[in-house]
Amino acid sequence: MSTTTENGMGGPWNTSREKTYKKTTSSALKGSIQLGIGYTVGNLTSKPDRDVLMQDFYVVESVFLPSEGSNLTPAHHYPDFRFKTYAPLAFRYFRDLFGIKPDDYLYSLVNEPLIELTNPGASGSLFYLTSDDEFIIKTVQHKEAKFLQRLLPGYYMNLNQNPRTLLPKFYGLYCIQSGGINIRLVVMNNVLPRSVKMHYKYDLKGSTYKRRASRKEREKASPTYKDLDFQDMHEEGLYFDAETYNNLMKTLQRDCRVLESFKIMDYSLLLGVHVLDQSQREGGESGQAGGDGRRPVGQRVLYSTAMESIQGDGKAAEALTTDDTMGGIPAKTHKEDKLLIFLGIIDILQSYRFIKKLEHSWKALVYDGDSVSVHRPGFYASRFLKFMSTRVFRKTQRKSAALIAPSVWPQVHLFPPIIVICDFIIGFYLSIRLF
Repeated sequence: MSTTTENGMGGPWNTSREKTYKKTTSSALKGSIQLGIGYTVGNLTSKPDRDVLMQDFYVVESVFLPSEGSNLTPAHHYPDFRFKTYAPLAFRYFRDLFGIKPDDYLYSLVNEPLIELTNPGASGSLFYLTSDDEFIIKTVQHKEAKFLQRLLPGYYMNLNQNPRTLLPKFYGLYCIQSGGINIRLVVMNNVLPRSVKMHYKYDLKGSTYKRRASRKEREKASPTYKDLDFQDMHEEGLYFDAETYNNLMKTLQRDCRVLESFKIMDYSLLLGVHVLDQSQREGGESGQAGGDGRRPVGQRVLYSTAMESIQGDGKAAEALTTDDTMGGIPAKTHKEDKLLIFLGIIDILQSYRFIKKLEHSWKALVYDGDSVSVHRPGFYASRFLKFMSTRVFRKTQRKSAALIAPSVWPQVHLFPPIIVICDFIIGFYLSIRLF
């Protein structure tokens, strides 16, 4: 069996000023990603199509790519590395489900240069965007990659039932090993197109504790605001016609139910707001800062736009990629300003385990337990839905009641501190007994 060499990818590049991740420069990482995906996806095309079996979710394929090349792999100017592909047949099924052809996937990820996003967020991950705006490549932690692996069978079942979803669409999970370093990557759909200027961008959880953008964040060219900022800037919320609102809330309710069943919490709604009137006043420029202003040539990936993700049926599919909507959802402010909304649920690879229980129990003693972001999955989903349906999204036709009335949500009770303490003590005792 081949092994990686001593000189890891972090060796000769550490002296440069280029951005690094785990002692690996961005250029070396991008090159290794494209080489690895190019080989594995190309090799997968030779395997016959068949139904996905349970064992397919746990398969890990590995290939060694030495810098001098081999009889299977091309030569390259990066340090030797091993490239692992997780559940290749299962992810091929997911790509097929969304209409992604192998040639298109390869062209987007391998043939065109990857664009590094400079303002991804506070997670510490690196984000790369494909030139056609379709795919995001994100570095993830080991525990997140493991959790996604465990999630795959349930994720498969959910996508079979509901391909129209605002949940992240995962297209591949990979790992680069070199010099004792593991860099894990996930390929996902891109929620906020670079070709459309986002006048406002929000990360919303339905929480109020420390949910305001920092001064440093606000000084960025494209800041990401939070829940309290949204309430300040859009006090009346964003208005949709009745059918769009109902479809949106149905989709959010279904997605939250799925996340709750997987015991997932601390996720966010990534919300981008494009103000059409402001864009026209600015001279019609739609490109994001740092983008080249180009529009994608065509919509290849099914259900990938915000509008497609919430459609109740497929009747209006042809109208979704016109210049009028650019894949966004038409909306208005209370002042009748015309908007395009881009949105998706992000950061779902967090399960409510012991550490999160401990974090919530401590915060609940110091702060209002209802206001902190870390909560039990059921409570979190209920609060998230309530915030989205009453504070963020509203119906243009106010005469009719919302399709999803607050009365149908699970009743949320605020536990007094003594119950929180007891819950923590019991959980701690059980963890000792188990381990």
